[in-house]
Amino acid sequence: MNTNSSNNFSTENLIFDTEIIRKFDVSGPRYTSYPTADRFTNDFTPEQAKIALQNRDKNSPLSLYIHIPFCNTVCYYCACNKIITKNHSFSQEYLQYVFKELQLQHKLLNEQKTDIIQLHFGGGTPTFLSDEEMTLLITEIKKYFNFLPHGEYSIEVDPRKVNESTVKLLAELGFNRMSVGVQDFDEKVQVAVNRIQSEAETKLVIDAAKKYGFHSISIDLIYGLPFQSVAGFNRTLDRVLAMNPDRLSVYNYAHLPQMFMPQRRINADDLPHPEEKLAILSSAIQKLTAAGYVFIGMDHFAKPDDELAIAQRERRLHRNFQGYSTHANCDMLSVGISSISNIGGCYYQNQKLQETYYNAINSHPDELPIFRGYQLDADDLLRRQIIQQLMCHFELDFAQIEANATTNIKFREYFAEELASLQEMQQHKLLDISADKIVVLPAGRLLVRVIAMVFDKYLRNRQKAGTFSKVI
Repeated sequence: MNTNSSNNFSTENLIFDTEIIRKFDVSGPRYTSYPTADRFTNDFTPEQAKIALQNRDKNSPLSLYIHIPFCNTVCYYCACNKIITKNHSFSQEYLQYVFKELQLQHKLLNEQKTDIIQLHFGGGTPTFLSDEEMTLLITEIKKYFNFLPHGEYSIEVDPRKVNESTVKLLAELGFNRMSVGVQDFDEKVQVAVNRIQSEAETKLVIDAAKKYGFHSISIDLIYGLPFQSVAGFNRTLDRVLAMNPDRLSVYNYAHLPQMFMPQRRINADDLPHPEEKLAILSSAIQKLTAAGYVFIGMDHFAKPDDELAIAQRERRLHRNFQGYSTHANCDMLSVGISSISNIGGCYYQNQKLQETYYNAINSHPDELPIFRGYQLDADDLLRRQIIQQLMCHFELDFAQIEANATTNIKFREYFAEELASLQEMQQHKLLDISADKIVVLPAGRLLVRVIAMVFDKYLRNRQKAGTFSKVI
């Protein structure tokens, strides 16, 4: 079998096999981290986080994430950590605590002004902040961090609350990438999920972003929402493609009302049948690839000349808590409630609730407001590298893994159980295992999460099984 990877990223190499997807469509992690966040423990201490920050490579730039939890209204499908309010006194107070945490992070970084190559504002709705608040926050960040030239500085935008002047301000503040939430333009779907958003206001924001020099504009869609159909979602895609975004994300809606309270307002009987849901995804993939977009992985598509597609071709693609990233091996420092940092060989997460976050900063002003984390061991680091390579490059080179291991291993011996478990997937032509590598084949690219799961020892050992969304 030809496993030459030179054209492994060709969109023509994507196969949608309904029978295979039905067989392997299980619940599993999205692997924005390994180990996944449900493995974090309360035993991890602020002192461990402090040591990790102080010992990191000072010559390596950071990725900085700021969590803005506020939204004006609740979208029923949402599974994010958010606070629903129209009261801006809440955000004013919140920013004061974010400033305190930024100052503490700076102190723990040995009071050096640190370079950042990436900045991302997520939420919630970051554009809940007023123009004055946004300016104040960027000004505070720049006290402690240098924005490197050619960096990736992105923000999630809700077009319902943003006008051209705000987009202009964001560009002036240094943002050069934008993610625009749409989900679906079908009015019946919008009413069912409580997100009424017109095509006109969405186009206004995207046109303004192009006007003021944003380098990359992404549109987020969701399939599997109430009342969606192939025909209806195709109409939304036609309207989205007319806006000519650089990237698209087509996310699978995971209906987990037992975990996310807003989803209890969605009538499960209104959701598309699993067969229809698969058909929506299949049709969307066909339409996007026909329009020239490259399938990056999982639910991401990009134009061939977009940095995300280029990074994948050059094997620089990375995956972190914000999804696919162009900067591999970059420590991530995160600020705000529920945010997760990835520094060196550990993860740690801030307090999830506004009250506990505030109390932690007030009670222990010299400690990071974290409540759980995880220190990776040599095996974790090895498996994280394997999962990253599979998720980003659809290929795994055994010699490279052996060379990067902190202990002397032989891949085929160390992962004998995993290789045996992959035999069924090889028989169904999801992947090919040769003497020195694993290559994910066209039929396996949409199921790469399932392939990665084989190398997740925590799933294998059934430790803290957790609840995950379906892969497709």
